[in-house]
Amino acid sequence: MSGSMSRRQAIEAVTTYDVSAPGFTEPLADTFGRNVFSLSVMKKRLPKHVFKAVAATVDTGCALDPTLADYVAVAMKDWAIEKGATHYAHVFYPLTGFTAEKHDSFLEPDSTGASLAEFAGKTLLQGEPDASSFPNGGLRGTFEARGYTGWDVTSPAYILENPNGNTLCIPTIFISWTGEALDKKTPLLRSQQAMSKQAMRLLRLFGHDDVDTVVSYAGAEQEYFLIDEHFFYARPDLMTCNRTLFGAPPSKGQEFDDHYFGAIPERVLSFMIELDRELFKQGIPAKTRHNEVAPGQFEIAPVFERSVLAHDHQQLMMTTMKAVAEKYGMKCLLHEKPFSGVNGSGKHVNFSLGNANQGNLLNPGDTPHENMQFLTFCGAIIRSVHLYGGLLRAAVASASNDHRLGANEAPPAIISIFLGDQLMDVFEQIAKGGATGSKAAGVIELGVDTLPPLKADPGDRNRTSPFAFTGNRFEYRAPGSNQSISDPMVAINTILADSIDFIASDLEKLLADGLELADAVQKVLQEIVNAHGSVIFNGNGYSDEWQEEAAARGLKNLRTTVDAVTEYTSPEVVEIFEKYGVLSARELEAREDVIFEYYALTLLVEAKETAEIAKTMIMPAAIRYQGELAGTAASLKMAGIEAPTPLLEELTGLISTLHDGLTALDAGIAGMHGESTFEESKYALEKLVPAMAAVREVADTLESIVADDLWPLPTYNEMLTIL
Repeated sequence: MSGSMSRRQAIEAVTTYDVSAPGFTEPLADTFGRNVFSLSVMKKRLPKHVFKAVAATVDTGCALDPTLADYVAVAMKDWAIEKGATHYAHVFYPLTGFTAEKHDSFLEPDSTGASLAEFAGKTLLQGEPDASSFPNGGLRGTFEARGYTGWDVTSPAYILENPNGNTLCIPTIFISWTGEALDKKTPLLRSQQAMSKQAMRLLRLFGHDDVDTVVSYAGAEQEYFLIDEHFFYARPDLMTCNRTLFGAPPSKGQEFDDHYFGAIPERVLSFMIELDRELFKQGIPAKTRHNEVAPGQFEIAPVFERSVLAHDHQQLMMTTMKAVAEKYGMKCLLHEKPFSGVNGSGKHVNFSLGNANQGNLLNPGDTPHENMQFLTFCGAIIRSVHLYGGLLRAAVASASNDHRLGANEAPPAIISIFLGDQLMDVFEQIAKGGATGSKAAGVIELGVDTLPPLKADPGDRNRTSPFAFTGNRFEYRAPGSNQSISDPMVAINTILADSIDFIASDLEKLLADGLELADAVQKVLQEIVNAHGSVIFNGNGYSDEWQEEAAARGLKNLRTTVDAVTEYTSPEVVEIFEKYGVLSARELEAREDVIFEYYALTLLVEAKETAEIAKTMIMPAAIRYQGELAGTAASLKMAGIEAPTPLLEELTGLISTLHDGLTALDAGIAGMHGESTFEESKYALEKLVPAMAAVREVADTLESIVADDLWPLPTYNEMLTIL
């Protein structure tokens, strides 16, 4: 494989790369939580009454007395300095979807000119970044700069290591001077509180006297690609847009299904081992690692945590993945579709509800038809997804995730629920008047004496469903790999608060009328199944038939971000967000505006990069090859040899088509406009996307016929298979 100079250099660098992984003498288990100011650390360093107050806030969500902040600040500062920290940073999560941090030194000069390590309670509680410098959807003008960060007691502080000095990182919320949420965490905390209040109310109706705070738990399966940094820097589209804007399909992609769960390459495994170690230091419970479906694609998954903490850990995980990959000369690609025609990357969010006393509220047990409590919470989810499927779709909307949803590799844009055979049967019984039995788990006999019989689950799994029950939790498969899990979890918590409130209110009325609890639950669930059962679908979500059937059922099919995001400001969504104090109408409008703005900007940048690469790299390569073919044809003619030139004619036609496509693309870029961010997004979708696709189609065709030594861009085959 030769290629242009940059490609040859990249291939040589990759193939001669020496995997020199550091030796780790300390067992991995001994590193867990080392850099976290956890409750166990606080217990040793705080006065007993202060520790009890902080622990109560973390465990039950009760308010923390601000006067105790000084105690925590001193203990946190001393611990951090012992860990080599020189600075502290309030870490927050703005509407960019990324992590932001402002660093300040512990050292402050005193009156004598000496330096003292200062860190007071007021400093811990509150910081002040520039609110107008982050996306805010018009909530803050350029001249209205003030914003505040506020300490989130429920998420532990941690140490961010650097060879030249460590930093104490304090997870915070981020709000405007007028109190509006400008971040991903504030609405997550609000939605958790709203859901918990209603869930506790429902649990009391089931006779529980010892009801604890109900917590939503989340575990996100993070998919990603790894490519060598030499290929990355030889691809301007990857550097600018995080995805390839050009690239012909490789002769061998993922057709043989030989990459999924395959042997992990040595270089990648070294990266994974160090990544696990770094995540363990931060108390992030990384559990699973493996090859994914596409060549060069992998997955890491943590165990379940409280959704607020899982969100913070997920953000830190993405940052750590990129940093560790660079140590091994690779780039970690978190874009949902970095390579066209091969499997994209998602972030499947598994979630459940529970607490210490009542356990996992989504655990059906062996006889789910008898588990009224479980069926009631499951019924709440069915109602929620049916009524607010549009909101769930909007919560995962982005220009990058649009490449996945509905592309026969990810769930469709139609939001439905998969329950499995066992639960489906139970709810069908409920719809007919009452459940009397549950399908039992089976046993698989393998016919080999040395192999034990295997227990078969009472229901299969469905990878095509966006919202699937998987045994004791639901898995929301639509979120994209580069997205924060906050938006889908905020949506899930809020719609569950509404549905649990609805169910609890109905049960209270029925119980007051003298019905027994079992009869009241049957009546409520029967009404839910009859009214909302159309959202349940156990079949193939990829099929064309499902598209038609979903339309007949009245389910929304919001194919693009432009179609989906207006769901945030639909009257029914605004009503529940305001009712439960999660987001105001103004905050929702701002978020809608930010998403549209980022969508339009993303497509505009991609369009400009498409035009630049095509003009400066692909067109010159094609013209050079055209010149070589024309010169050869002229030499043959001078020698008296009349030879047909079909390749030259095809190439000439393609160059002309490429020129026309670029002219249309340039016109689309020049005409980018809109009265609002929505109109700009609509313009980008309707004008820029098809224009880019037309340019790419002809460019990818050129890649298949232009001489390999002239082609300027590393190919899919090279990037995906050489590690």
